[in-house]
Amino acid sequence: MSYTQFYKKTGLPREVVKWLQSLDLSFYPKNVRRDFSNGFLVAEILCRYYPQHFPVRSYDKGTSLSAKQRNWSQIESKQNLHLMKEVIDGSIHCKPGAAELMVQEVYTLLTNRSIRDVQGPEPDFTDQDYQELLPALARSTASKAIKNNLRMSEVMAEPDITTNQRKTEAILQRHLEHKGAERVSDPGRFKVRPHLVRLAAKNLVPSSDECFASSGDTTSKLCSSSTRSGAAVCFKEIKVHQPVRRCLVNY
Repeated sequence: MSYTQFYKKTGLPREVVKWLQSLDLSFYPKNVRRDFSNGFLVAEILCRYYPQHFPVRSYDKGTSLSAKQRNWSQIESKQNLHLMKEVIDGSIHCKPGAAELMVQEVYTLLTNRSIRDVQGPEPDFTDQDYQELLPALARSTASKAIKNNLRMSEVMAEPDITTNQRKTEAILQRHLEHKGAERVSDPGRFKVRPHLVRLAAKNLVPSSDECFASSGDTTSKLCSSSTRSGAAVCFKEIKVHQPVRRCLVNY
């Protein structure tokens, strides 16, 4: 794979891509999120710098959850390597942006070079950036948002019902907040009609003379004020005269 294609496909900074290609790894990480999730490539990179502390033969190439956890537990046990726990967990469960940030952190630790495109101190491993690139009609629903942001391996690694319930509620809350922002920014798409309270507030408050002025014997106007909106609403009372029905009694 050429350098340009590899750079566009991975989304890593240029200096990191050049550094990875110079290490002569056993295979090129064509999919960063998938290939770095089990930790084998990370161990192979560390073996280039510290061959005695990170022997490649002690790491598993498997993609199961147990193999990933074993590999990363060995990497974390080393004293001279300090990686964020959130980044490692996100890389294991293939969260968006986690593996890319992890590779950049390893590059910074091993080369003592800074990267301009490094993300902020609080990573957000969600698919929100991807959803914003999609058209409004193609974005995820509530159930799809839960599926995208809560991996099955994440549930298997921590099967506590309460913990997973809190994660699901947080995902739903974030999804509803984004949907609410879309309704405000584009009300025509959702066919949002103005609320009655807002419509009443736009109308002028009629005077007391107009409210209680009579319009004949059959109709009269009554005025009532709304305490919530502060606007006055006038009602019209209609009097209906019903004819008297006579009963015919047979003797």
